[in-house]
Amino acid sequence: MTRPNSSHTGKRRRNRARGSEGAPSLSSEKREACETAIGYRFKDPLLLDRAMTHRSATQGRSTAWSNERLEFLGDRVLGLIVVEALMLRFPDLREGDLAPRLNALVSRDTCAVIGSDLGLGQYLIVDHSERATGGPTKRSLLANAAEALIGAVYLDGGLKAAEKFILKHWAALLKASHDKPRDPKSALQEWAQGEGLPTPSYRHDAREGPDHAPVFTATVLIQGHDPVSGSGASKQHAERDAAQKMLAAIGVQS
Repeated sequence: MTRPNSSHTGKRRRNRARGSEGAPSLSSEKREACETAIGYRFKDPLLLDRAMTHRSATQGRSTAWSNERLEFLGDRVLGLIVVEALMLRFPDLREGDLAPRLNALVSRDTCAVIGSDLGLGQYLIVDHSERATGGPTKRSLLANAAEALIGAVYLDGGLKAAEKFILKHWAALLKASHDKPRDPKSALQEWAQGEGLPTPSYRHDAREGPDHAPVFTATVLIQGHDPVSGSGASKQHAERDAAQKMLAAIGVQS
């Protein structure tokens, strides 16, 4: 992938700086602590500020100051880097065997775990009401921040920097991807059949979030058990999340 030359990059940074007056930002101490935690030093610190800014902190200001656009970019960069890593790690696997591994590694749950492990919650910039409801600890916000951070690293240092960042923080998960993840919906259906129960059904409850990053909620229903809800970037992902949580609730390993 071709990167812009230095003169274009410098011009883009100057434009970004001019457009950032009044934008939410981290203190110099927090910025330094965050860079230490993630293992990357930004040439353009405004990108880190943007990656850590939740939309709640931009009310009445330009929505371009939030991390949503960086999240959109980071999601695509993550998918590219991870699928290439999987193809190199498993040169003989067919697409159908690579897909579930890719889905697991780039899922919202995985990004939330990475965001939590990096301690991004303590650097998130949110408004008072969002903070009062536990915003910095919400899995959705941590997942968004992790993806936005990837987008910021990509814009700041290019594809190689983003690749280094992802392969470092996803290393343990990539190593554990040797075994094909078992689809939780299939596992739940097999369990229900073994128990003589009807096939689990799914109810789609809600769709929230911006158009570029929707969050769907689904509930799985099994006779004799309390309903369990899950969420994801698509209806199918929400169903799988609900099935996974139901398996955990009934004590079944997937």
